[in-house]
Amino acid sequence: MNDREQASDGGTAMRTRKEIVSGFYGQSDEDGRLLKTRHGQLEYLTTMHFIHRYVNERSNVLEVGAGTGRYSIALAREGMDVTAVELVESNLAILRENSRGMDHIRSYQGDATDLGRFAGDSFDATLVLGPMYHLYEPDEVNRAIDEAIRVTRPGGAILFAFISVFGIMYANYLRGNWAFGQAENFTDDYRVRHFSEQLFTGYDVAEFERLFADKPVEWITTAGTDGLLEPIEERPDFSIPDEDFDAFAAWYLAFAEKRELLGNTNHLLYICRKR
Repeated sequence: MNDREQASDGGTAMRTRKEIVSGFYGQSDEDGRLLKTRHGQLEYLTTMHFIHRYVNERSNVLEVGAGTGRYSIALAREGMDVTAVELVESNLAILRENSRGMDHIRSYQGDATDLGRFAGDSFDATLVLGPMYHLYEPDEVNRAIDEAIRVTRPGGAILFAFISVFGIMYANYLRGNWAFGQAENFTDDYRVRHFSEQLFTGYDVAEFERLFADKPVEWITTAGTDGLLEPIEERPDFSIPDEDFDAFAAWYLAFAEKRELLGNTNHLLYICRKR
């Protein structure tokens, strides 16, 4: 199964969200994706660009859904005071091993929907760079958003990563399996579908932005982080040599916030500031 392909209802019946997510990440190499693939490298570079744009270098930062620590460890090495929360035990073990002996970083096992161990207004900035991919129940989606806002200080930036449903379709369902993917991700009248026991859930960009309409935040921007690179990278004639990648990444950053391009990107950032 492709990293971004949805699991069928039958394959995940009666499993909890934690079991579904843990099963997937226990078999995938997320660090390798961000390091070794061009779309992963672009996603990492673009995400770090926006973190550095809106988060002060001396900030006290919370990353919720920190995975194996690719972002948390990098920010701690820069001198930020980082608290990492990760749901999946195998990911957390890698994060702790990779950050052993480091200053400025601490880690906890926990869920984005319950950050009760942290007091309100505790962090200068909060990064939610993975959990929204895997939350399909409306109450859990809203709890994760509300918790991230609650623990952030007024004026602090909050970055939420999410996936475009159209990016999911282009990346995963042009291999003779379009009808299956369409039934997984859309209703019969083409409304975006979020269903129980879903592995990756995708959004229409405007739909995701509407989740924050009544939240105590001010929208800053919405940006793509990897464009159409993931499905294109699978072409046998694809090539971005090292000498071209810096130029390509700079070109992509120049257009990352362009509204007409957002729906086609796979991964995106919704960036806001707590009022």
